[in-house]
Amino acid sequence: MKALILRLDAPLISFGSVVVDQHGFSDHFPGLSMLTGLVGNALGWQHKDFERLQNLQNRLDFAARWDVRPQRIIDYHTVDLSSPKMREPGWTTRGTPEHRGGGAAAKYGTHQRYRHYLVDGLMTVALGLTDAGSPTIDDIKNAIERPARPLFLGRKTCLPARPLLDPNVPIMEGADLLSILERVPIWNREGLPEATPRRTWACWTPQVGDEVLDNCGLVSDLRDWQNQLPAGTRWRAEGMIGREG
Repeated sequence: MKALILRLDAPLISFGSVVVDQHGFSDHFPGLSMLTGLVGNALGWQHKDFERLQNLQNRLDFAARWDVRPQRIIDYHTVDLSSPKMREPGWTTRGTPEHRGGGAAAKYGTHQRYRHYLVDGLMTVALGLTDAGSPTIDDIKNAIERPARPLFLGRKTCLPARPLLDPNVPIMEGADLLSILERVPIWNREGLPEATPRRTWACWTPQVGDEVLDNCGLVSDLRDWQNQLPAGTRWRAEGMIGREG
């Protein structure tokens, strides 16, 4: 199979995860829905193109590894719902101003939010398609080289620090995505290939028919694009790959 080789390098990355109360967590690895949105954005698709987005998500697969492991930070937000611009937020299609339900504190208090980010990491992704159709790998490659809109890694504040495609070998072929990923040179912080092989932390999709191993877990990274809602789980394997030099 063919795979696009992506290098995800940014000051801030947020891969999204299950939101718990005020906390918007980031997973360790990207989700299929995030990569679907990234590709769809590069192709110039819109939210109304939900059939194309759903079909793309059904066809996408990937393996990813951290060449440079990130640190974690939490960005603290507050919003004062008692301010005039928040007390009169405008008219909705129902003809009345829209406010939060509950008591005065819920409607007009100060609300806190915590947004989790991965900082100064560098990830390599082998992105592939599980079957034929449109778009093709070459279509996606061309779109990422010349995207219809600016691309971001999770939230819109997470702008890439370099072009996403590997500058030397943007497409590789192999038996599966994990074996392709293991052949891609590991980069250092400056984006240069490391001379000595080493083990890296990675994720990949277990092959159909494989037993569910101890390093596999369910992740909630699928999306119902028509209704804009999370839509189920899938199995993902995580572990160390490669060999020590």
